Amino acid sequence: MAENNQNSRMANYHRNKKPRKRLWVQIIKWLFIAVLVVIVGGVGLFAYYAKDAPSISQNELQSGGTSSLYTNDGKFLLSLGSEKRNYVTDKEIPQQLKDAIISVEDRRFYKEGLGLDPIRIVGSVLINARSNSVAAGGSTITQQLVKLSVFSTSASQRTLRRKAQEAWLSMKVEREFSKDQILEFYINKVFMNYGNYGMGTAAQYYYGKSLKQLDLAQTALLAGMPNAPVKYNPYLYPEAAKYRRDIVLKTMLSNKKITKAQYNQAVNEPITQGLVAQKNNIESNLRKVDDPYIKEVINEVKQKGFNPYTDNLKITVNIDQDAQQHLYDLANNGEVPFTNDKMQVGATIVDPNNGHVIAIIGGRKLPAVQLGLNRAVQTGRSTGSSIKPVLDFAPAVEYLNWGTSHMLDDTKYIYPGTNIQLYDWDNTYMGRITMRKALEQSRNVPAVRTLSKVGLNRAALFARKMGINVGSDAGLSVAIGANASSLQMAGAYGAFANNGVYHKPQFVSKIETADGLTHNYDSSGTKVMKHSTAYIMTNMLKDVLTKGSGTAAKISGLHEAGKTGSVKYSDEDLVKFPQYANTPKDSWFVGYTKAYSIGIWTGYDNLKDGTISGSGEQSAQILYKQMMSYLMKNKENKDWKKPSTVVKRRIVNGTARRVASPTSHNFTWQLFVKGHAPANPYHETKDDNDDDEEIDSHFDTDSSDRTTTTIESSNESGSTSQSHNEDSDKNSNTDNKDNNSSQDSNSKPADNAQNNSTQSNNTSSTTNNSNNQTNTNQNNSSQGDANNANNNH
Repeated sequence: MAENNQNSRMANYHRNKKPRKRLWVQIIKWLFIAVLVVIVGGVGLFAYYAKDAPSISQNELQSGGTSSLYTNDGKFLLSLGSEKRNYVTDKEIPQQLKDAIISVEDRRFYKEGLGLDPIRIVGSVLINARSNSVAAGGSTITQQLVKLSVFSTSASQRTLRRKAQEAWLSMKVEREFSKDQILEFYINKVFMNYGNYGMGTAAQYYYGKSLKQLDLAQTALLAGMPNAPVKYNPYLYPEAAKYRRDIVLKTMLSNKKITKAQYNQAVNEPITQGLVAQKNNIESNLRKVDDPYIKEVINEVKQKGFNPYTDNLKITVNIDQDAQQHLYDLANNGEVPFTNDKMQVGATIVDPNNGHVIAIIGGRKLPAVQLGLNRAVQTGRSTGSSIKPVLDFAPAVEYLNWGTSHMLDDTKYIYPGTNIQLYDWDNTYMGRITMRKALEQSRNVPAVRTLSKVGLNRAALFARKMGINVGSDAGLSVAIGANASSLQMAGAYGAFANNGVYHKPQFVSKIETADGLTHNYDSSGTKVMKHSTAYIMTNMLKDVLTKGSGTAAKISGLHEAGKTGSVKYSDEDLVKFPQYANTPKDSWFVGYTKAYSIGIWTGYDNLKDGTISGSGEQSAQILYKQMMSYLMKNKENKDWKKPSTVVKRRIVNGTARRVASPTSHNFTWQLFVKGHAPANPYHETKDDNDDDEEIDSHFDTDSSDRTTTTIESSNESGSTSQSHNEDSDKNSNTDNKDNNSSQDSNSKPADNAQNNSTQSNNTSSTTNNSNNQTNTNQNNSSQGDANNANNNH
């Protein structure tokens, strides 16, 4: 019996063993097939991508890494990088430099036969997987040379397709050139900062020597710089430069290319030893004139993910070189009066129809410093009243459907929650006036009341769509001054000029990479406001030039609109410089036609430099007038066409909605959003469809905008319909009380009055515009903010 059971168990064992054996065979078989499929598929995909790889020649491998700038009409402008490169041949390259580069960049360089290093690739994959980032690279020197010669170094371009083509070309280069040739190409190709390409050029720039004359420590510094040439700049960042140099020396010691004694001597050598005094390259006149524009091109290209110094790009820029030259000349040759040579300017000219920045100036009377402070972009100063159209009145038209005759109180105003009184720029009040008059005469109190009624959150969102960043917690005083640059202001006003369509200002329209890919950046723009809003704002802003605060900017016969802005010194400023009282700290003018939008700031970098006085108080307006006259001399003088969504009425002066009779002379043409205009009791046929010239020609400048009581005591009694309209006016005026705005009930009463941008007094030469977009006064007390809320107009 026992024997039978044992035989049965043995039989079961052998029956079960056979299927298990077959299962493992099947698993191994399918794994092998899967691996084979992956390999075949990978090879196939590699071949598919590689077949479209760009060509690569010895000329491309030997050429410098500069990018070229072209204008929109295809004309070559200039190249980024050295005008002269000291190319060194293999015989001129010391073995010490070769050892340094190979030790730190690619230890198996001479052992690789394919231009690829599988061991290094696998190692970098594992390291990057553990760090969940790109912590290590697997590229050989050959691959780096290919990237510098043909491909973009942009992280966004690191696709499977690009990597396959890079590998294919690396193998091709390895087949066609010797290792020493490849190393020669690489040493002469790398970017070494300050527009220098190649280590031979860098040796002359940093040490005034040839490569063979450098000592070990200096050689190691140059060998390590291509990894991050700006970061390891020995002039600006000596500690980082020493850190990188010592890494190179350590790898050389590990690779047995130097002795311990040589290593110890080199690491103890000061990083500044042998460095020549830093020098500014003597630039051509074109480079000097275009410097602020080139700086913004470089920044924009980098923001798009490319490196203009190493990617061999063909960059199409939006500059109008003649306009750029003329703007530079106006600011520097005395044709436009400035208070003195220290008075500065930042100006930007934008085509509102596409956002192209055609010219920009970042300062005047400047030394030949390449890529210096660009005051047109980097200096965010309080705009004064030039912000009012963007932040206050346009949102009121857009969201509240206010007409140009909407009545506002220019009367005593106390910031809610404080005992701080807001004054107008002339320390007087005009009583009840129309929105048109308030904007024309740049009245502060009506502007703040308007912002309160619109609501700061809603107004800030509106401005943000136009490129102006205003914090929702900024406080009501931002209605009369917000931090912005001339670039931002020109772009924002461009939306008024372009019927409510905003194009973000841009310096670059197209980038072509070395591998033949083209990236276009022009766009159709964004609708940020209704056509009716843009038209009504433009119509009111025309008055600023004809009879308001901007008459010095008016060009006879030209269809144009614009707004001034002026900022007074704060009490803190005047304690230090009491002689500056009654003079502006910042002066703005932003104006536009249908073809151009120009934003101009004038002022000083530092308090101690002086104040705007005399003819300098009109510099911004005069510069605009001269520049716009130049730009428009060969342009069609087009006016804005009133859209069907805007209605015009003859409104009795001093009222908001009382329609004047056909025989009355006491009226002003006013504009309304369709559906929100007062009824016309006279049923005239010639009304809504009249052109804009008639609106302008019927302004009664002698009697317009008197108070309601004066008008009513001396003019028409009005029909029943008129009386009804007048009653509606009175009722509607109650909404001008700021305390009715629930949206701003919790706002700081006069937060961020900007202290007239006092934060930029001593730091504007170094502060980036992006850092100036937030209000730096937010931590001040409400009392302190409100005390400075009267400084802008």
